[in-house]
Amino acid sequence: MNSTSIAPDTLFVADNIALDFINTAYGMGDQQHDCLHDDEAVLAWLKAAGLMAEQGHPEAVPGLLAQARALRLGARAVVDAAMTGAHADLGVINQLLEAGRPVSCLQWDGAAQAFHLVTRPKDTSPASLLWPVADALVGLVTGDKFEFVRQCEAHDCILLFHDLSKSHRRRWCSMATCGNRMKVAAFRARKKPE
Repeated sequence: MNSTSIAPDTLFVADNIALDFINTAYGMGDQQHDCLHDDEAVLAWLKAAGLMAEQGHPEAVPGLLAQARALRLGARAVVDAAMTGAHADLGVINQLLEAGRPVSCLQWDGAAQAFHLVTRPKDTSPASLLWPVADALVGLVTGDKFEFVRQCEAHDCILLFHDLSKSHRRRWCSMATCGNRMKVAAFRARKKPE
C-alpha cells in the first residue's frame, strides 16, 4: 500500500483519536465526504493515526470497511448521547471491545535487563484493528474531561473536537479552516454598507 491511498482530505483536528475517527465522515448536503471508502482506506487511516505499524498487516482485510463504518456510526451516536445525557445503543461498541481485545504478555528485555508488558492485537481481524478506536471512545466518554467535547460552531460544519485549550473557549474544528472562514464572514458583515 502506498501513502496516496489515504484520502487527501482526511482530518486530524479533534485532539482525540475517537473523534478524529468519527470525523472521517464530514460535510453537509452535496458537500459530504467519506474518507473510509474501502478496506485499504481504513487501513491507511489507522496507519496515519498511528494505530498500527506500517508493516505486519495485510493489504486488505475483508469486512474492515463495514465494521469501521458501523463503529463510526455507533461512536457518533454514543458521543451525541453523552453530550445530551441520553441513552445510546452500545451493541456495536461492546461487541468490538470484546472481539478485538488485544493480548498482553510479559517479556524479558535483555538489553534493558528488565521485564516489560507487551500488548499487541491478537490477530488481524477487523475487530482487532479497530479496537484502539473503540478503546479511545470509552476513555473519552468515561473521562473527566468529556464536558469539553464540542461540535464546530461553523454553520456548515459537523466536525467534533475535544477542547483541551487552557481556557476551554475553542469554537472551531480548525482555526485554519472554519475559524478563518467564519471570522472573515463576520468581518465582511460588519463592513457591509446598510
